[in-house]
Amino acid sequence: MKIFATTPLHVGADELARRQQRYDTIAPAGVTVRLHDLPDGAPTSLDSAADIARSDEYVHAALAAAPAEFDAVMPDCVLDPSVARLQSETTRPVIGILRMNLAYAAALAAPTGGVVRNEAIAAEMRRVADVYGWSQWLTEVEVLDLPFDAVSEGPEWQAQLDAAAAALAPRGVRSLLNGCSAVDVDPDHPSAVPVVDPVIRALELVASGGRA
Repeated sequence: MKIFATTPLHVGADELARRQQRYDTIAPAGVTVRLHDLPDGAPTSLDSAADIARSDEYVHAALAAAPAEFDAVMPDCVLDPSVARLQSETTRPVIGILRMNLAYAAALAAPTGGVVRNEAIAAEMRRVADVYGWSQWLTEVEVLDLPFDAVSEGPEWQAQLDAAAAALAPRGVRSLLNGCSAVDVDPDHPSAVPVVDPVIRALELVASGGRA
């Protein structure tokens, strides 16, 4: 499957290359992701509800214009910008990272937590989960209050994930979604709650569906 993906922000050439390299590394056999940047004028960070709303519009325009050679489209964002709207407008699969992870959690009846960078992102994650009808499986969303630069700083993000996992473990959370789709975390790193890379899980589910 060939997936047309777009960032939720205007990130520039260097960050786009870093994110594309990550996709080249994590994409399972049979799945190819081609990541595209949003244009100048798009938000450069998601720090408010207004930023998130603008991102949704830019992502919708980018994915709606994806060339016909691609089998599916996907926003490179765990908030699933424009996913529900676009799915009603196209016959191509629209891959929602959050939607696929919450569907997985619902299928296993496994309460899941999320870890995100700020309160605006947390509020949107909760809202989208509610739209999908799976808010009962996203039981906790921990806010790290980190600057956008932390997105590319894996060690700092990992340390914050460790603290969040320790805080959420006593509340019955069985897994923790890393709420920034562009940050690598060590899958073998010991944690009080298993930390899931939601992008890897979504792509693995896509690959499994293609083999069915």
